[in-house]
Amino acid sequence: MSPWLRLKKRTREVVNVASSADDHLSRVFDVTVMVLVAGNILAVILESVEALANRYGPFFAVFELLSVAVFTVELVLRVWVAAEDGHRGVSEWRERVRYLLSPMALADIAAIAPFYLSGFFAMDLRFLRFLRLLRVLKLTRYSPGLAVFAEVMRSQRAAFASAFTVLVLMMIFAASAMFVVEHEAQPEAFSSIPASMWWAVATLTTVGYGDVTPITPLGKFMASSIMVVGIGMVALPTSILASGFTELHQRHLRTLEMEADRAAADGVLTDDETTQYNELAEQLGIDPTEAQQIVEAATRSFQALDGEEGICPHCGKGATEA
Repeated sequence: MSPWLRLKKRTREVVNVASSADDHLSRVFDVTVMVLVAGNILAVILESVEALANRYGPFFAVFELLSVAVFTVELVLRVWVAAEDGHRGVSEWRERVRYLLSPMALADIAAIAPFYLSGFFAMDLRFLRFLRLLRVLKLTRYSPGLAVFAEVMRSQRAAFASAFTVLVLMMIFAASAMFVVEHEAQPEAFSSIPASMWWAVATLTTVGYGDVTPITPLGKFMASSIMVVGIGMVALPTSILASGFTELHQRHLRTLEMEADRAAADGVLTDDETTQYNELAEQLGIDPTEAQQIVEAATRSFQALDGEEGICPHCGKGATEA
């Protein structure tokens, strides 16, 4: 292998979050990026305090330049090695374009885009500061919890779309009904259906600011009915999320159980098998205690008991069959 290919392969190993836990350089790279992201979020928050912005403005500017430089180099390296994960028959450039359109790459682009855009367009500094908060999206690559949440949102997107559609229809209906009933009594508060939507949103989401309230008997009756419906509307996305997390967790458990069965098929776990298993458990977001219990159960199931071959509790096969 040529030095150039070795460098490319090593670079891919370093920037890959799923690299081996024994890869010290990869760990340093990951921690550096995470610390920079956290530091940027803190800097945005502190810069909103005028006294701190005036006193430490140069420091914030230097830190911004350093962060953008590191994030830019990281993005360039990831695009460079993206072709290593390519499909047969697909050119390297097409693979790189494919990677640039992936959610993770778009998050990386969003992290540095505000800085470069400010050099070409006159932008409100407050708006630019807000856009820098998008750098928190980079943490989804390094945080198993955020990754799990993103996966649940993707898997349940159809259910969320249905719930959102129902919510919009209910909001339009509630705003229209309150406009018809309350317009004459409160022409300013319920001046139109779009103006009434503020009340509908506050009521259906059970927030209830109280700045706009019905005063007619019929309006109060309708508002009471809409409030009851609002409770169900709030519970609907919550139940979708809960169902999605439960389903994903069960799927991850089955994946980990199959890996434990494979690793413990001979009744003994080698160091390499243990490392691989623990890395998979971490990627899947499984609690270490629960992961340890799974692999212990798999090991016991494959150990010979009274000279008889153990049976896998998940696949129903013996050690040699598994």
